[in-house]
Amino acid sequence: MKTRRSASGRWIQDWEPENEEFWELSGKKIARRNLVMSVLSEHIGFSVWSLWSVLVLFMSPEIGLGFAPDEKFLLVVIPTLVGAALRLPYSYAVTRFGGRNWTVFASVALLVPTVLAFIFIQRPGTPLWVFLLIGATAGVGGANFASSMTNITIFYPQRHQGWALGVNAGGGNLGVAVIQILGLLVIATAGNTHPSYVIAVYLPLIVIVSVLSALRMDNVEAVRAEPGALREAAASRHTWWISVLYIGTFGSFIGYGFAFGLVLQSEFGSTPLEAASVTFLGPLLGSLARPFGGKVADRWGGARTTVWTFAGLAAGTCVLLLASRAGSFALFVAGFTLLFVLSGFGNGSTYKMIPAVFAREAEEAITSGAGAPQAFARARRVSGAVIGIAGAVGALGGVAVNLAFRSSYQGGGGGDMAFLCFLGFYALCMLILLRVYLRSGSTEQSTPSPARPRTSHVR
Repeated sequence: MKTRRSASGRWIQDWEPENEEFWELSGKKIARRNLVMSVLSEHIGFSVWSLWSVLVLFMSPEIGLGFAPDEKFLLVVIPTLVGAALRLPYSYAVTRFGGRNWTVFASVALLVPTVLAFIFIQRPGTPLWVFLLIGATAGVGGANFASSMTNITIFYPQRHQGWALGVNAGGGNLGVAVIQILGLLVIATAGNTHPSYVIAVYLPLIVIVSVLSALRMDNVEAVRAEPGALREAAASRHTWWISVLYIGTFGSFIGYGFAFGLVLQSEFGSTPLEAASVTFLGPLLGSLARPFGGKVADRWGGARTTVWTFAGLAAGTCVLLLASRAGSFALFVAGFTLLFVLSGFGNGSTYKMIPAVFAREAEEAITSGAGAPQAFARARRVSGAVIGIAGAVGALGGVAVNLAFRSSYQGGGGGDMAFLCFLGFYALCMLILLRVYLRSGSTEQSTPSPARPRTSHVR
């Protein structure tokens, strides 16, 4: 392995994670160090992205911010939408500027939404449009996910990517739960009139993570995108099928994470303390489940794992319908927690499908006479681009979830209409998996070539 110093930071050349000797001697240690820093940066990013899901619980006439429920749902929609829109350019940026360099920039950028929220949340009478603009800047926290995942993909061999991507994303997703726990602690100790206390915790953390990323991370030459990678990815049908599936898994996770507290207030009239007391549990368990979704997919195949996940999501949605009609708070929370766990698990298994599908295409190309280095280099290049596209499209599912809740609860209505929409979408995702990836005779079902027996594939 060779390295050189440049004005933009340290670059690693000749990175060969698929080389067993290189991986065991030095690659594993370097990859693990970058993974740790990537998780920390992404974790803070997710916390900033989901900041408004906590701040809306504090917004009341008591602090001069008496917004209606539909206005609060809008406040959590805007960061989700902007975060989804920025994921694609963020995914490309890491291939242009390097993983270390972009992580430092993306971490520092989190100060903008955090400082603005800290200032204006303490000003009674601030109009809604100001908070909508500030919420839009929080979208940069959600975009961190795409650049982080694209960067980490290159550090790990394909046989370990399900677990590595699961750990990276799961650690980031934990940011949703952690900021909600912090909101609970503030409400329980200082009351529900001090939202600035929640924000203040993150100001020094952002600075610390930015500095550590600059000191501990590496840029990898191999992650640089060749011209046309996005076009190649966009031309593949797998990109769009997987993007739809990711709407169902990650879109559910982030959408439910942002909306859960408001749903409890709308459905059961919960106080801020009652809502905050349970909203953290689902995102926490869902984030912890994500690495295991990747791990199970490494063993059993991404498509097979994901189809059972969607069956569970459909069952959990039926539980919510029953709980809503029965007026059972405990059953409702239990059903929502199940959805969080399954959506987190499905996030890991769906993302595992990306490198596996294109590794299988590379194997088929080699069988047809293509050169192995070129075929697998293309698979890594296209996989990175697909991660960006799927991450961006999948995050739009969070927008759809919150818009569905906003429409369903508008005018004092219940949540049944939204839950029925989710149920129909989960059925569609199951159909895609069964018809495209699990049907008898599909290329994804075939046995891996003897030349690469350790390469996982979608089954």
